[in-house]
Amino acid sequence: MRMKRELTLAQLTFFPRLFPVNCYLIEEEDGLTLIDAALSVSLKGILQAARLIGKPIVRIALTHAHGDHVGALDGLKRQLPDAPVLISVRDARLMRADSSLDPGEPQRPIRGGLPKKLQTRPDVLLKDGDRIGSLTAVSVPGHTPGSMAFYDERTGFLIAGDAMQTRGGIAVSGQMVPWFPFPAMATWDKQTALDSARKLRELQPSMLAVGHGDLLPNPLQAIDRAIAQAELRLNGKPAQRSV
Repeated sequence: MRMKRELTLAQLTFFPRLFPVNCYLIEEEDGLTLIDAALSVSLKGILQAARLIGKPIVRIALTHAHGDHVGALDGLKRQLPDAPVLISVRDARLMRADSSLDPGEPQRPIRGGLPKKLQTRPDVLLKDGDRIGSLTAVSVPGHTPGSMAFYDERTGFLIAGDAMQTRGGIAVSGQMVPWFPFPAMATWDKQTALDSARKLRELQPSMLAVGHGDLLPNPLQAIDRAIAQAELRLNGKPAQRSV
């Protein structure tokens, strides 16, 4: 495991050279918010990182329910039974391996590995705009129907889950990056993901933190390039933007 710290954020990266999977610890006055639970083998590393920071994990917020984001969740709940688990209303169904679609949603199969033996169930169902300590939950469907990002109001740091990636080059979810194609292969609806990336850009984050790839400081120009590239691929031309 590799840990990088920036102000109130710690990025924990597992298998950084091969298949980097990130989760995050966010410092709050009452303890730590863990964002995502990485892989099943990540349990000891997550608990060790919290001990190094010197604060307890008091809540677990999930960006979405793919297996590489909930892998250590059952183990964490056994160790931290009082820490509530938070996930979007929509992706709570994916925690039960329910991949059915709602009327009005793009009727495309939900991709990516869904947990089939996950025992943990959410304690709190999140909606767009909900507050979790210093974090605001931001609904960013596309990678999954109920993907969430978390925006730290204190620092401007944006934990975007798989709504974007920086491994192999920055990209909007669903856009193929040859050096690391896996987030694109696991994306449910590319156009919805593009709409969500535009929404994240409006937050003007000072740091972009994603599920796969390094932290990206001052990311606005890079996000703009990624959005323009996705628009070109999906719609044939970048959208016109007012100045």
